[in-house]
Amino acid sequence: MRISNLLAALLALLIHLTPAQGETVNSVLANAPTAHPRLFLNAKTLEEINVNIEADPLLGQTRDHIIELADEMTNLPPLERIVEGRRLLDVSRTCLRRMCYLGLAYQLTGNPKYAQSAEEQMLAVAAFSDWNPSHYLDTAEMTAALAIGYDWCYAALSPESREIIRQAIIEKGLQSSLEGNKWWITGHNNWNQVCHAGMVIGALVIYEEEPTLAEQMIQRALDNIHHGMEVYAPDGNYPEGPMYWSYGTSFNVLLIDALQSVLGTDFDLAATPGFLDSAEYYLHASGPSGDYFNYADCNTRGGVAPPVFWFAEQSDDASLLWTQRTRLQEFLAGNHKPDGASMRIFPMTLIWASQLSEAPAPEKLSWSGNGEVPVGMHRSSWEDPRAVFIGIKGGSGSAGHGHMDTGVFVMEADGVRWAIDLGMQDYHSLESKGVKLWGEDRWKVFRLNNHSHSIVTVDGQLLSVTGSAPITKHESEGDFPHTILDTSSAYTDQLAQAQRGVGLHQSGAVFIQDELQAPAHEVQIRWAMITRADVSIDNDHQATLRQEGEQLTLKVLSPAEVQMTVVDIETPPNDYDEKNPNAKRLELTATIPANARETLSILLQPGSVPSVNLRPLPLAQW
Repeated sequence: MRISNLLAALLALLIHLTPAQGETVNSVLANAPTAHPRLFLNAKTLEEINVNIEADPLLGQTRDHIIELADEMTNLPPLERIVEGRRLLDVSRTCLRRMCYLGLAYQLTGNPKYAQSAEEQMLAVAAFSDWNPSHYLDTAEMTAALAIGYDWCYAALSPESREIIRQAIIEKGLQSSLEGNKWWITGHNNWNQVCHAGMVIGALVIYEEEPTLAEQMIQRALDNIHHGMEVYAPDGNYPEGPMYWSYGTSFNVLLIDALQSVLGTDFDLAATPGFLDSAEYYLHASGPSGDYFNYADCNTRGGVAPPVFWFAEQSDDASLLWTQRTRLQEFLAGNHKPDGASMRIFPMTLIWASQLSEAPAPEKLSWSGNGEVPVGMHRSSWEDPRAVFIGIKGGSGSAGHGHMDTGVFVMEADGVRWAIDLGMQDYHSLESKGVKLWGEDRWKVFRLNNHSHSIVTVDGQLLSVTGSAPITKHESEGDFPHTILDTSSAYTDQLAQAQRGVGLHQSGAVFIQDELQAPAHEVQIRWAMITRADVSIDNDHQATLRQEGEQLTLKVLSPAEVQMTVVDIETPPNDYDEKNPNAKRLELTATIPANARETLSILLQPGSVPSVNLRPLPLAQW
């Protein structure tokens, strides 16, 4: 980023830390509507939703799905306070899901059965002893759930139920956020976004009865949400990866849209540097298969992401919906159970979407973002499901939900994910076995340390989690789009210097190149590619990978002296580690003498691509 652009971004951030001149929380609350519904919905938006449904059959199917699932939810028993480990979170998320479905079904149809079912669920939750404030995500999502249910079903609730639910929002939700040390208030991760969103959404439905408390909650969020939002700067990539982008950003959008829908202003939060750009990051962070570039704590695949529809409207860019339309079609064609916590804010899709009939292919085939965790992604096509895709990340394992994966890459071609990331392991599966996941035991977990990632390892050591790898070059045009990282500080005391580059040749072949310099002593390095393919080693400089009827050839262009082996990593070393079905680590090992430089240049040749005779060039000449 140019210095002038950086200064402009910093200035914009300072501007957006405070409301616009003359626009205070107190002044806008004084003129706020007192009718319900007002969160995200009112008579005008409901009319717009119906117009959109008439114009777009897919939105009509979305409405039908919401009503169908809400019908099934009316038969569910009331929620119970069941804590798993240290979390009530699954119950909170299930409640939020039910309130979104039942509340919107009531608004769309006027049928009181949906509101009556929501009322029963809310009264049960209101009777809980607390909403587990020791793990405040639980309280925040539960507060949002009851606020949405209260607001959307208000007309059908009895006066007694309104009072009980409202008091629960106030006492078990909002007031509990004032007790003890709440680190998330100034946190720099998704907790900041989710917890402030829950408190603001709750405040926006009770401000008539508790104006001082409501103003306190909203002002606190406006004063501190920048801590969670500044991670989007300068380009929009999210340091916790695409799955947590979906989580943190969903609640950030809920916060912004709640303010806008009720108070008529978002206090310029949407203009925070990098925020509106982040939908493009999320678009590029999936390969042609639909699987995420799943670095950090991230699952392999995402579903419908409702906030993307909001971003498309805000940016007037329908190409952001290129993958969302397909995912929406797949989601609606699935078998859906009324219980559970997944896809809890899916009904917001109907509120945030307009027309889906035209979603043109994005223009850019490459994308990169700097910031705390830099990433670069390249693909050969958007329209071809067999296109080539390569993604690489820099940054540091010290980032939120980070792994020891600095320099990790994933690669797809011919409809197959050849180089994979194993992704996250369920937190409770580790914590229930006594693993201190967020402390001293984190780097003992196989999926989290460097031994499970497609990177270089030196003398079998763990990577440094204090070092960070920036992007030194990203080229998106021409015959060889590529991204280069300086990974040196991830190998502090292990290597004198390290760089990694990935490039997509116009032929469809992919280069992975590492330029390494040994310290003052000899080192053994291990280059690794994690895969689920069947691997045949043809010789020390070539292997053939086969998967799903497709083929990929791996060629070692340099160095001349290298050994190639395949290690089965299906069963990791510790009893608390989750198994990795069919996973293998394709390894290249070489020795670098003291102070010497070595280049590992690897060519990945998809089976559908004509064989090409390519020679490696120094990264400085890429």
